Amino acid sequence: MKRTASTLAAVLCALMTAGAASGQDMGKFIATGGVSQVEGAGGGGLTPWALIAGYGSRDSWGANAHYTHIQTQDYSLATRGVAVGIADRLELSLARQDFKGDLAPLDQLRIKQDIVGLKVRLLGDAVYEQDTWVPQVAVGVMYKKNKGIGGLGALGVSNVTQLGAKDDSGYDYYVSATKILFEYSLLVNGTLRATRANQMGILGFGGDQGDNMKLMPEASVAYLLTRKLAVGAEYRHKPHNLGVDHEKAYYDAFVAWFPNRNLSLTAAYAALGDITVFNPKKQKGWYLSLQAGF
Repeated sequence: MKRTASTLAAVLCALMTAGAASGQDMGKFIATGGVSQVEGAGGGGLTPWALIAGYGSRDSWGANAHYTHIQTQDYSLATRGVAVGIADRLELSLARQDFKGDLAPLDQLRIKQDIVGLKVRLLGDAVYEQDTWVPQVAVGVMYKKNKGIGGLGALGVSNVTQLGAKDDSGYDYYVSATKILFEYSLLVNGTLRATRANQMGILGFGGDQGDNMKLMPEASVAYLLTRKLAVGAEYRHKPHNLGVDHEKAYYDAFVAWFPNRNLSLTAAYAALGDITVFNPKKQKGWYLSLQAGF
């Protein structure tokens, strides 16, 4: 944990130094940069939004670093990454996911995954176009590379393809539409994702139950209690491609605090459904994410 914190602090320090040198303007309203989604994109915790990461305006850029931890009864997931928003139009993100088993027979399980993301705003402005119902719309792609399985050497398992996945890498494509209604202190978002990923790619891509791209709906709603505090909920539908994984939809209820433009803290209670038939319980637990940037 100390190593993670120091690494993210070093990344953030470098980003802030570069931002100061380039005259980065932090022109967006507070909270309108969103938080860091568990795959690295700007948005909610579970699903990307059409908003571009960072607080840079159309004439500038912004960036952030994040660390997220999810803990259920049997598993934990840590995600760390960085995202850069350019001219409030283009977003680039990089994230590393570390998935661990905490309960026998999978208490030695370790899986890592790298994710590279790209998002482009196509039309609309969720903040400044309050006189129209047209939302901000963005399209994005995530390339995911599973780094293999650790801790199951005694079973001869070292790659997700040995669990039935067709591939250990793949792409997610998505379109998101986000509307902020300042009159009602409300943000609503809908995302449609084309994916073959099993548990976001942690268990590979495709499988014995299906190997085609499937369109999965996702949704978020957030209510601003104050200018710096928001509560909300999210839903993310999932494909079911693996016989050894009765994959179900993800849900969460969250609270996000934005003390200033440089920091945000998100806490949530998440329901993640079944994760493998080896620990056949509906996985539920807490989610905590810290984001720092500009």
